[in-house]
Amino acid sequence: MAQLGASLFDYSIAPAQAPAVVPGGWVVVPWGRGRRVGLVAGLSDRSEIDPARVKPLLSVLADAPVLPPPWFELVRFCGDYYHRGLGEVALPAIPKLLRTPPAARARGSAFVRARERFVPAASTQAASLPPPLNDAQRAALDALRAADGFAVFLLHGITGSGKTEVYLHWLADVLARDARGQVLLLVPEIALTPQLGAQVAARFPGHSVAVLHSDLADGDRAAHWLAAVEGRARVVIGTRLAVLAPLPALAAIVVDEEHDASYKQQEGVRYSARDLAIVAASQRKVPIALGSATPSLESWHAARRGRYRLLALPERVGGAQLPTLDRVDLRGRKLRCELAPESIDAIGEVLARGEQALVFINRRGYAPVLACESCGWLSRCSDCSAYRVLHRIAATRPSRYRLVCHHCSAEQPVPRACPDCGNVDLTALGRGTQRLEEGLAELFPGRRIARLDRDVARTRGAAQKVIDAAHAGDVDILVGTQMLAKGHDFRRLTLVVAVDSDGGLFSSDFRAPERMFATLMQVAGRAGRDPLRGGAGSSDVDDGSAVDAAPLRGRVIVQTRFPDHPLFDYLSRHDFAGFADAQLAERREVGLPPYRFQVLLRAEAATQAEALAFLAQAKGLGESLQSSATPQGLACATADSLSGEAVALLDPVPMAMSRLAGRERAQLLVEANSRRPLHVFLRAWLPALREVRSPARWQLDVDPLEI
Repeated sequence: MAQLGASLFDYSIAPAQAPAVVPGGWVVVPWGRGRRVGLVAGLSDRSEIDPARVKPLLSVLADAPVLPPPWFELVRFCGDYYHRGLGEVALPAIPKLLRTPPAARARGSAFVRARERFVPAASTQAASLPPPLNDAQRAALDALRAADGFAVFLLHGITGSGKTEVYLHWLADVLARDARGQVLLLVPEIALTPQLGAQVAARFPGHSVAVLHSDLADGDRAAHWLAAVEGRARVVIGTRLAVLAPLPALAAIVVDEEHDASYKQQEGVRYSARDLAIVAASQRKVPIALGSATPSLESWHAARRGRYRLLALPERVGGAQLPTLDRVDLRGRKLRCELAPESIDAIGEVLARGEQALVFINRRGYAPVLACESCGWLSRCSDCSAYRVLHRIAATRPSRYRLVCHHCSAEQPVPRACPDCGNVDLTALGRGTQRLEEGLAELFPGRRIARLDRDVARTRGAAQKVIDAAHAGDVDILVGTQMLAKGHDFRRLTLVVAVDSDGGLFSSDFRAPERMFATLMQVAGRAGRDPLRGGAGSSDVDDGSAVDAAPLRGRVIVQTRFPDHPLFDYLSRHDFAGFADAQLAERREVGLPPYRFQVLLRAEAATQAEALAFLAQAKGLGESLQSSATPQGLACATADSLSGEAVALLDPVPMAMSRLAGRERAQLLVEANSRRPLHVFLRAWLPALREVRSPARWQLDVDPLEI
């Protein structure tokens, strides 16, 4: 009998309960002085525990659906691969309301109430015929339709090439062929689910659509999850947590924007939803499509090697052209509100034509730091190796501004004077989205300006209001972070200005150039997506038609202090393949993923010395295990001599952000040239680590994205 926790637990079954207890069933069990809901992982005639210590289960939840064996298979794989307990994987995958023990006098079970609550995602638009596909779209669709069993397709389509239409045509075909089949569509951001949910509901009016993400109210999440588990929802749209939804009739999977780092869980079980989706497709023997204009280098490498089938969409739909890209050199330039004169003029020109502009800056808040120019004081966070960011707060708050740490979320009022020297003239350095929004309002008075970042998105429904307003033409200038770069199709937007484009050029993180290129290419792709509006001197006339004119491409302005950097050359040519192949060549040369596999052991403690001491002990244990390993077990190596089946443990070092929320942090990197020896080593190493007595807390991250 399994209780949802870190391990498996045994419970006895009364004879009268036995017929109702099956693997995958739900039960209520005693837990300490209380009760908990558990899942039956398996049945046995005997237990290794003393029978006198085995407690009886209390009841069986008859209203609950039996979870299908493939779900347990996926959960077990996830636990094995990321080296966590079965319950640690299963528990977060189940809505909170459904794993709460029923009250003695509850009016109906939680499952009955969830069934009654389910309202499928609806569309505000009437069902319509799908638009015609171009030749490249049809070729990609034909390849997907021909898939028989498990296959991984990488749909590499430039921005605006109609990847979503290919998905929808394919999923419609899958649902038509299988009367019970279900399809799973994963997206990286919660903000993308309402728009996509409405679009899917309009295209599939005869099928129920369930939406799963962490921002749903508890009751709604339980209702949609249960509809998916019971097969009532034929289409499931969700963020990364949806990959662990038990779909009994799964027939196809789509992972949109597959490159996005949001698919990687960064707390608890640090799983990759994209990778688990591929595993689920393999286990269920169904096809999966990974889509992106800027695929991850791991996926691109797999496609280059023939493990994934590459499908290309090299042209924008409807004859729209990719935007031109201009580099503005900021060296020695005087800026207004972080904008060069060329950028200000370009924004004015598109507004005069009745079009929209997007100003992109990947820093939220009002200003990155508050400073005293008299003594050099800076608004450092007392609990983190970071600065507290100046934020403009709603006018209803006692103070209009606050200092907020973006890492530990600690807040404090803005000091009336410098804490060190008493100077009352404190200065906000740099600009975030809030200050940029304020500056644009000064530069373009009377224009409608809307901002979208994490601060706006915290209010339920606020992000969707901004997006809806932009689509409706009620916004002239959009200001925001990378939340605006993903999946949005703003038909009136013809100009993108990237304010600060240099952040990833010289980072110590080897993935920074890849992330930077993807973000800039994605945000640039928002420009010029409507071929009718993108006409030289084009304008809308009273009957809604467009004046016949020569096509005008969208425009992207990248403000940079390194205009000659090769990354911008690839970006100006929209040459992802060239950039990706160059990056892969560099990684092959120095031995980085995807040519090497990594695991990161992180430790945190009250002092850096304690964290490093634990990791040094962990390294010593690992080296001892390797030196005493049997031939079929572990191989030993240093970082410099890593080869063949060897596993290397690098020296412990402080993390880039060495202090977070009052705890000091350090890390130890473990590497190997293939996965098998790495996981063999981990299975021997982790039990030894659990025996170490140390004040440090530690976590393991398999295939880390941030080092």
